[in-house]
Amino acid sequence: MREVRQTTDGRFMKRMGEFALLTAFLISGCGGEPREAGPIDLSFGHVGAPGSLFAASAEEFARRANEELAGRVQVNVFGSSQLGGDEVMLQKLKLGTLDFALPSTIMSSTVDEFGLFEMPYLVQDRAHMRRIEEEIVWPVLVPKAEERDYTILAVWENGFRHVTNNTRPVVTPSDLSGIKLRTPRGIWRVKLFQAFGANPTPMALSEVFVALQTGVMDGQENPLAQIYASKFQEVQTYLSLTGHVYTPAYVTVGASWDRLPEDVRSVLRRIASETQSFVHETATRMDEDFLTELRAAGVEVNLADRESFVRASTEIFEEFGNTVEGGDALVAEALALVEGP
Repeated sequence: MREVRQTTDGRFMKRMGEFALLTAFLISGCGGEPREAGPIDLSFGHVGAPGSLFAASAEEFARRANEELAGRVQVNVFGSSQLGGDEVMLQKLKLGTLDFALPSTIMSSTVDEFGLFEMPYLVQDRAHMRRIEEEIVWPVLVPKAEERDYTILAVWENGFRHVTNNTRPVVTPSDLSGIKLRTPRGIWRVKLFQAFGANPTPMALSEVFVALQTGVMDGQENPLAQIYASKFQEVQTYLSLTGHVYTPAYVTVGASWDRLPEDVRSVLRRIASETQSFVHETATRMDEDFLTELRAAGVEVNLADRESFVRASTEIFEEFGNTVEGGDALVAEALALVEGP
C-alpha cells in the first residue's frame, strides 16, 4: 500500500507541476513577454432606435469616454433594446451584467418619488428642468435611487411627449376617447391617459411599430425624436402636439460600478455630466428637424388645446400628492422654480 501511495503521490505532483508551467505559459502570452492588460469593456444599453436622441447621446458619451480613457476603457453602446427593455436592463444593472443604462419613465415605477416627472405640464422648458435637477433631483431623488442600488451619474433627456394615432386629430382629451394607446411601463402614464379617456396599454418600445402596423394599438405617445427614429410616421396618420409630459433620462449604473478603479469612475462621471449640454442642444435641434420631416412624410400635424389637458390633469396631481410620501411638497417646489430662484 505504501508503494502504491508513493506512486500516486508522485504522479499527482508531476501533474501539478505541469499545470503550473502551463498557467505561467498562458499568462506570459504564449512564452513571450507578459501581456499588457487590455481595456475594460463596458456595455451601455438603451431602448432608442438608430438616429434617436438616446442613440446620439449614448454614442457621444462613449466617444468622449473612449477618447479620454483610451487603452483603459472601451464603452460599447447597444441600442434598440438589444440588451432588453428598460425593466430587464435595470435588473442587469443590479446583477452587474450591464454597466450603463438610460432609463426614463420606468424610474417612476422603480422609485415612487420619480413619479414627479409623470405629472403633466409640470416641466415648462429645459431651463426649468435644469433648476429642478439642481434643487430636487440631486438632493432628493438620486439618494432614493441609491437606496435601490442604482447610482445616477447624470441627467439627460427623453423629451417632451406628443400623441400620434390613426383615428383622429387629438385637440382635447375627449378626442382620446376609446383610442387604444401604447404607453411606457410606468404607472402614472397609464393613470394619466385613463383620466384623458384613452384605453392605455403599457408595452415595450421595441414592440410598438408592429402593434401600430397591425392595429393592435391605434396610437402611442413619445418625444419627436423617438417617433421619427422609430419610423412611426410609416404607420401613423396624425401627430398631435400635446407636450403633455417632459421625461428626463438618467445615466444609471449598478453593481459593476464599484469594481472600476476610482480614477476611471471619476472621469466617467464627469464625462456623463458634461455630455448633458450636447444632449440638450441635440434635443432642441431634433425637435425642429423631425417635426419638419414628419410633416414631409405626410403625417397630419395639429396643436392640442393645452388648457383643456391641464384641466383634465387635476386628479393626477391630487393622487400623486396623496399616495407618494412628500409628493405635494415635490410638486410645489418644482412649480416654484418655474421662474428661477
